[in-house]
Amino acid sequence: MTGKDETELSGLFRAAIAGNERAYADFLHRIAALVRGFVRRKIVQGGVDPEDVVQETLLAIHVKRHTWREDAPVLPWVYAIARFKLIDAFRRRGRRIEIEIDEIAETFAEPEAETVSERDIARALDGLPPTQRSVVSSISVDGRSIGETAAKLGVSETAVRVSLHRGLAAIAKRFGRQ
Repeated sequence: MTGKDETELSGLFRAAIAGNERAYADFLHRIAALVRGFVRRKIVQGGVDPEDVVQETLLAIHVKRHTWREDAPVLPWVYAIARFKLIDAFRRRGRRIEIEIDEIAETFAEPEAETVSERDIARALDGLPPTQRSVVSSISVDGRSIGETAAKLGVSETAVRVSLHRGLAAIAKRFGRQ
């Protein structure tokens, strides 16, 4: 933007304030292009539509045109309004950033299947008393229900629950997890 452009825009805006509709239309058309470029440079991530900010800026210019001092340059006044409208748009958006999942899908690693070896299982069950070992093995390794385990071991379901809880707590404590 040159000094000549500033002079032309200030002249157009003075004429517009005086009632020249043609000058006002020309002024708004030229200012919209400048504001659009300004806003697009400032929006680096999604979530704010540049055209919404441009329209809000043009509306604010129209509503607040009486606040412009005719002896001052018009562009700093316009850019200040655009900056405030851009800040308002970012505030409305909040801290949320929207990204299409397809854009970043290749950055996700494939989940690895967690495998536990027989040796790891035996090591975890080693320190347990025989009843707890049988209960934990039946439910956690073999996949039986509490009822099936109780019937298999000939004890109540409550006893199975207590043994399971104590056995898992002992394993967690042994491996450093509380």
